[in-house]
Amino acid sequence: MANEFPGWHGTTIIGVRKDGKVVIAGDGQVSLGQTVIKGSARKVRRLKPGGHDIIAGFAGSTADAFTLLERLETKLESSPGQLQRACVELAKDWRTDKYLQKLEAMLIVSDGAGLYVVTGAGDVLEPEHDVTAIGSGGNYALAAGRAMMEGDLSAEDIARKAMAIAADICVYTNGNLTVESISA
Repeated sequence: MANEFPGWHGTTIIGVRKDGKVVIAGDGQVSLGQTVIKGSARKVRRLKPGGHDIIAGFAGSTADAFTLLERLETKLESSPGQLQRACVELAKDWRTDKYLQKLEAMLIVSDGAGLYVVTGAGDVLEPEHDVTAIGSGGNYALAAGRAMMEGDLSAEDIARKAMAIAADICVYTNGNLTVESISA
């Protein structure tokens, strides 16, 4: 399914959980083919459905990601404080609804306790090593982030350094970051 999505080349999002804190960071580059359209987009957001703080980052089509974020907020309003349940419900809808199946985006979300990747394939994944990343530079950021987890760096420092490494390697990623953090 991912091979059908032409919009995957355009961003890097990383989520890092360490010492009771979760940080999600995303670059600001928006690319159309081989052209950089914008360098300062915000692909990481803070949501407050039902008064509960959630942070989310997205890769893929912006309009599709916003649709998914709105749906996630609706799920959270009906299940306040239950992020995992809301993510599973969103993934089920995404997988079975003919309209949602066409959406080309992925999400990393956290409430400070859980850290999840939600995909259109029906996946709700929680990383084994407290680091996850999506987007065209995701594998570079993931590898860099995992390598730094054993040291004394904070979650935010790891996210920032991993994103800097990804930006140096991936032409679809820049160093203009949006960073949001949340505590458990």
